[in-house]
Amino acid sequence: LGLGHNQRHPWILTPVSWQVYGTVMHVNRGNPAGQEVLVDSWPEFQMVLTRPRREDPSDYFTNLYTAFYRDEGACRALLGNSRAVNWDQAFQILGEPLQPCSIQHLPYGGQDRSPTPLANSPEELAQAPLPTWATALRSPPEPEKGLRLAPVSPAHAMLLRDTWKFGENSWSLRYLNLLICHFPSACLLDPEGTPISWSLTAPLAFLTHGYTLPEHRGQHHMRTIVGTLAAQLHARGFPVYTGVLPHNEPSLHTLRCLGFSSPCSWSQLQPQ
Repeated sequence: LGLGHNQRHPWILTPVSWQVYGTVMHVNRGNPAGQEVLVDSWPEFQMVLTRPRREDPSDYFTNLYTAFYRDEGACRALLGNSRAVNWDQAFQILGEPLQPCSIQHLPYGGQDRSPTPLANSPEELAQAPLPTWATALRSPPEPEKGLRLAPVSPAHAMLLRDTWKFGENSWSLRYLNLLICHFPSACLLDPEGTPISWSLTAPLAFLTHGYTLPEHRGQHHMRTIVGTLAAQLHARGFPVYTGVLPHNEPSLHTLRCLGFSSPCSWSQLQPQ
């Protein structure tokens, strides 16, 4: 599936298409998250939708869809197709900003209701992660003396879950283990081997779950971690991007220092 090479309708690789693009790249490289790719028609298509091959109706974290479209009608038709999207389950969709007419009155939950846009207006964007992307990667600083750079281990999953505000359930732990075991990650270990700062990547090739323990903040550890992961993704041909809350100035400053550009907007939808 070539998102950039449809002869009649070129699909330009832009920030709002990266979720789909990153997922498709992982599908083409072993498909570690078990995703599948749907289009509205073939070989000419106007919408791409990725989804999990196997879904747990209650698992909001791993039931992760991505969407990118060029035609409003194709978007509405594919999202409304019950064979493409199961609106009765817990899940989320990320992708190009979806217009209200595309998502109104979609038949999920056995009713004619609209899903909740988590980031589809200026007010909502103020409380939702904004995507930022690397335009000119700069070399990350070396770890401080006494700290060791390493991949995140499955043994660290409980620490990651306990420091994540959405982590108080079994699904979040399973999701974190999926990311740790199958996708690039990096952390800084103290002399006892305990992570003090870390970041993972998601099935979308998206830098996520960046966190530094409170007692170690203000020492620029995240520059080393994010810079290392960004260089790894870039070397493998993936887009390098992440999401940051707009009021998180320390993280935004770190990303700017590493060569990331300004935020743009995307949509994140979930059933009510």
